[in-house]
Amino acid sequence: MPATDVILTLDDVGKTFPGVVALDGISLKLRRGETHVVLGENGAGKSTLIKLLAGIHEPDSGEIFLNGEPYRPKTPHDAQMQGVRIVHQELNLLPYLSIAENLMLEHLPRRFGMVDRAALNRRAGELLAEVGLAVDPRTLVAELGVAQMQLVEIAKAIGYDSKLLVLDEPTATLTPPEIERLFAIIGRLKAKAVTTIYISHRLHEAFRIGDRVTVLRNGKLVETSDLEGLSVPHLVRRMIGRDIADEYGFDADIVPGAVALAVKGLKRTPDAAPVSFSVRHGEILGVAGLVGSGRTEAMRALFGADRKAGGTIEVEGKAVDVRDPRDAVRQGLGFLTEDRKSQGLLLDLPVDVNFTITDLRKISARGLLDRSKEKRAANELVKQLRVKTASIDTPVRNLSGGNQQKVVLAKWLFRGTSTLILDEPTRGVDVGARREIYQLLWMLAANRKAIVMVSSDLPELIGMCHRIIVFSNGKLVGELSRSDFDQERILSLAYQEHVQA
Repeated sequence: MPATDVILTLDDVGKTFPGVVALDGISLKLRRGETHVVLGENGAGKSTLIKLLAGIHEPDSGEIFLNGEPYRPKTPHDAQMQGVRIVHQELNLLPYLSIAENLMLEHLPRRFGMVDRAALNRRAGELLAEVGLAVDPRTLVAELGVAQMQLVEIAKAIGYDSKLLVLDEPTATLTPPEIERLFAIIGRLKAKAVTTIYISHRLHEAFRIGDRVTVLRNGKLVETSDLEGLSVPHLVRRMIGRDIADEYGFDADIVPGAVALAVKGLKRTPDAAPVSFSVRHGEILGVAGLVGSGRTEAMRALFGADRKAGGTIEVEGKAVDVRDPRDAVRQGLGFLTEDRKSQGLLLDLPVDVNFTITDLRKISARGLLDRSKEKRAANELVKQLRVKTASIDTPVRNLSGGNQQKVVLAKWLFRGTSTLILDEPTRGVDVGARREIYQLLWMLAANRKAIVMVSSDLPELIGMCHRIIVFSNGKLVGELSRSDFDQERILSLAYQEHVQA
């Protein structure tokens, strides 16, 4: 291709960390204005590639060129000044500043030497409208949910004159309408000759938004080609080196039994609409809804993570008092949060400690921790859940996203939890690990665990669940049995209260 059509060139780029070849001789050319999808399992080298472009790491070998000139950013600021913007999967917002301050931090509007608050909030409001987030720009970021934070990150990235935009799992917590809006934004950027590197584990998105695709495996470039004429099975084979059968593997032989958990009239605030639902032993109950619909907030109130203003919770038919997460755990509830790193894991502690933290009595004798007993239990869980880790002494921070998620599941298995609430359980998890998590959920359902599964991925809910309940604008607006599952019907319910409001 002509040199003028190329914005980014990687020439035999390599990066090695102690004991790991993260990138091995990667050569690649990106065209100006294209949407280039990068696929690969966790550990394939995608994150390292992003960090090289962001100025977080430098290559050990090879060269990178931006617009034909050597590109060697020393810091993320260097990268941004050269027109490269990264929206990381792990969000990088300042929680105790407002949305507007986060969006405009690098270019605060000033008047008479002071920050012009009116201009600041006005411009922030325009950027939020661009991504479809109807939130007051003066709101503190700490008050937002993960999906809302994701939209703020995207708004921040498009608010500057970027030449190259890198989106790492941008739709992981977004629902179909938000995804469509993001795709429209990418289309507008493309019309302005902005190049987008799009990284996602949702393979169908590659065909919706991408022009070309690059597949990485074990740090090597496996394939770069036009997406036209390719298929999802082809991409899966190139990513993992084998075929994958039915991704979800719905098990019709698992028939739900008696009610394990019943929620009656749950209210997060005195003025909120009451929420009532139940989940049975051996059942996977799906929870759908748009970003900000109240689905996550209801689950947090149920678990005692947030205060509730009313309602009752019944476990095995008996009313229980859940005022905080400790009460919930005592009643057999477990909660896998949508932000596993900040709320679900002790990142700097080893795998075995993360496994056993939910019930230290099981590995203690006379009030003292029995480390040999802890290690036996941890090794058994590693084997049972097929957690890929160098050892049980490895800090959880060093594990891939899929294996971190398995660790969170394992800690509730160790506790003997009877009802699991899973909020976005496959967020940021590659296709192979996602399949393993689905298999684990079916194993739990077969063992009569009750599972409540919140997800923004409608095909995931439709493929995995016995029933689906739908939230809209803080209300529970519908329930569908498996025979009635349909994406359009679910979305119609999800929009119901928004349209009426």
